[in-house]
Amino acid sequence: MAQENETPKDKIPRIDVYGFERPEEFDYAFYEDFYSRYLSILTRRAIKWSKLLKKSTAIEKSLKVKRYIRKGIPNEHRCNIWMIVSGAQVQMEQNPGYYQSILDEGNEDAKLKDAVITDLNRTFPDNVQFRKTANPCLQSNLYNVLVAYGQHNRRVGYCQGMNFIAGYLLLVTKDEEKSFWLLDALIGRILPDYYSPAMIGLKTDQEVLGELVKMKVPAVAELMERHAVMWTLVVSRWFICLFIDILPVETVLRIWDSLFYEGSKIIFRVALTLIKQFQAFILEARNFPDICEKFKEITKGRYVMECHVFMQKIFTEPGSLSNVTITKLREKHKSKLLTQE
Repeated sequence: MAQENETPKDKIPRIDVYGFERPEEFDYAFYEDFYSRYLSILTRRAIKWSKLLKKSTAIEKSLKVKRYIRKGIPNEHRCNIWMIVSGAQVQMEQNPGYYQSILDEGNEDAKLKDAVITDLNRTFPDNVQFRKTANPCLQSNLYNVLVAYGQHNRRVGYCQGMNFIAGYLLLVTKDEEKSFWLLDALIGRILPDYYSPAMIGLKTDQEVLGELVKMKVPAVAELMERHAVMWTLVVSRWFICLFIDILPVETVLRIWDSLFYEGSKIIFRVALTLIKQFQAFILEARNFPDICEKFKEITKGRYVMECHVFMQKIFTEPGSLSNVTITKLREKHKSKLLTQE
């Protein structure tokens, strides 16, 4: 029986505002408490963003804009800000009609079309907007974005994982062409070679994370080495899917706010914060399967649901993390990987 100050489960929607079904174990009481507090933060942020955008629609990179983005972009401004700060808006304006022409070309490529179609039903089966019965159904929009991108970037084509990223972009933008250009910003500029056939950038960054953990959470690095657990086994989906289906949707969108503005080092900040916060819990692991299970568990629960506090933590917990350091580590590990191939 629900207490007086609680909303009964059957009164809280099982589907969230993005169309995702909430899992059976969803913590409704905590979410309601968190969201009532978060709503007032969102309201304040929306007022500040509206004032900023009234002054100028051209968002220049500045400490103020960086601070605003780190504190979160309200949903009504998210698509617009992502387009501007990622450079996608400029690309779209400089290439009028390009999206439709490249989509038409992609539809002539049977191999590309088959690869995309294979993954459509696997994309967000827990989201009502991606079901064939939905009206409108986002599967057709997702198909178009992925086929157009595969044609646009022939070196990458279509790789698994891109469907989830494009799907999230569609949920935010509600627009195929904008989703296409944002996908291009992520894959072409922000993420270094994550989706190339050899995935060299992805492999490099997993090694870079391992070295950063050695520097900042050495006990966990030692545990991984002792049990011969490769980083790719526990964090590859964090990188490939940019935390989609790993962390709660609101938290993922807040991470992406900063990712579009500050670049791929944000992924390291999130990963290091999770590992550092749950260091004691991870160190309880006694064997290989234990470690893998611990890494799954640390991405669930109240700590990651409280997205506003979590985002404050990613900029403080890991400490200093400069682009210079990351670039040096990337160069070192990339050359190692290339000599092994």
